[in-house]
Amino acid sequence: MTLRALLLAIFFASRAVAQTDPATAALNAAQMLEQASVSLTEAESARDRVRALTETIQAYEAGLSAMRDGLRRAATREAQLTAELRSREKDVAQLLGVLQTIETTAPPVLMLHPSGPLGSARAGMMLSEVTPGLNAKAQSLARDLQEVRTLRLLQQSASETLVEGLTGVQNARTQLSTAIADRTDLPRRFVEDPIRTAILISSTETLDGFASGLSQISEGQIAETDADISSIKGQITLPTQGVILHRANETDAAGVKRPGIVLGTRPRAIVTSPTAATIRYRGPLLELGNLVILEPQPGLLFVFSGLQEVYGEAGQVIPRGTPVGLMPAESKEIGAILSTSGDGTGTDRSETLYIEVRQDNSPVDPESWFRTDKDG
Repeated sequence: MTLRALLLAIFFASRAVAQTDPATAALNAAQMLEQASVSLTEAESARDRVRALTETIQAYEAGLSAMRDGLRRAATREAQLTAELRSREKDVAQLLGVLQTIETTAPPVLMLHPSGPLGSARAGMMLSEVTPGLNAKAQSLARDLQEVRTLRLLQQSASETLVEGLTGVQNARTQLSTAIADRTDLPRRFVEDPIRTAILISSTETLDGFASGLSQISEGQIAETDADISSIKGQITLPTQGVILHRANETDAAGVKRPGIVLGTRPRAIVTSPTAATIRYRGPLLELGNLVILEPQPGLLFVFSGLQEVYGEAGQVIPRGTPVGLMPAESKEIGAILSTSGDGTGTDRSETLYIEVRQDNSPVDPESWFRTDKDG
C-alpha cells in the first residue's frame, strides 16, 4: 500500500471510528497506529522523504486522535454500565437467587405442589411463562458484565499503545526536520539577507509595517512569478486540523480584535502550506512568536503564527502540502491524555494558530479564501 493510499484509508477509517461502539473504535484506532508505524518504515526509503514523512505524521495524528476519542468513549461507557449495575444491585441479587433456587432444586421436588396435580400443572405453566423473562434478564446482565470487563482490559492495554504511537510520531517529526534541512531541490525566488531582515524587524512595531517592507530583506531582486490561485478562492483547505475559536474581528477573552482567525489545534499538530507558495519570512516576530509568511500569488500573503518550530528558508518556492511548522505542546502524562474530564469541551485542542490573510498589504477576512465550514 502506498503512503497516499494509506493516509486516505486512515482518514476514512477515522471517520468510521466515530460511528462504532467504544471498544471497536479504540481497537480500530490501534490498528491505525500500527499502519502508521508501517508507513514510517516505508518513508525512510521513499524518494520524496519530506512528503512521505508528512503523510506519516498526519496518519499518526489521525490514529492518536481516534485512539484518544475511542478510549474516552470506552471510559464513559464503562462508568455508565457500572452505575447502572450498581443501581440494579437489588434486582440482580433477586435474579441470581431465583436462578440459583431453580438450578439447585431437585426435579421431583419441583413437580410437587401442596394443591396436588392441578396446582403443579398451574405452577408449571407459570414457570414456563416466567423462565424466558428470567433468561433474558440473565443474558442482558451477562452481556453488560462482559462489556465492562472488555472495556477495562482495553483501557489497561491503552497506555502501551499510546506510548508506542507517541514515540512513533515523535520519531517521524525528528526525521522530518532532518529531511527538510537536507532538501536542496526547491527553486528559490530570492536569497534572504539576515542583516536587512534584522533591521526591518527592529524598525517595525506591527505586522502591517513588517509585511509592507518584506521586499527589503532580499540580497538582490526578487524573481517575478505568475502564480495565480484565484480559481480556488474560498475553497482552500486550512493548514492544519482544528476548530475556529475566533473569527475575523471578533473580540477575544482579552478584549482584543484581530483581522485574522484563531484556530484551536492539538498539541504538536503539523502545519502545512495549503497551496504552492513562496516562503517570504519564517521566524520570530514581535509578540506573534514564531510565524511563517507565505506568498501564494503576487500581492497575497498567508500569515500563520503561534508555531513552536518553523521549517524551510525564506525565498524557497514550496509545493502544496509542504510542512512549514509544528504547533507547541506541553508534555502530558498518559493519564491526562485519557482523562474524560474535558471530553466534548475542546480542551484537547489546547494550542492556537493565528491565521491572517493580507491582500495588497491590507488584511482581508481569511474565510474569503479558506474553507472553514461556516455553517458547521
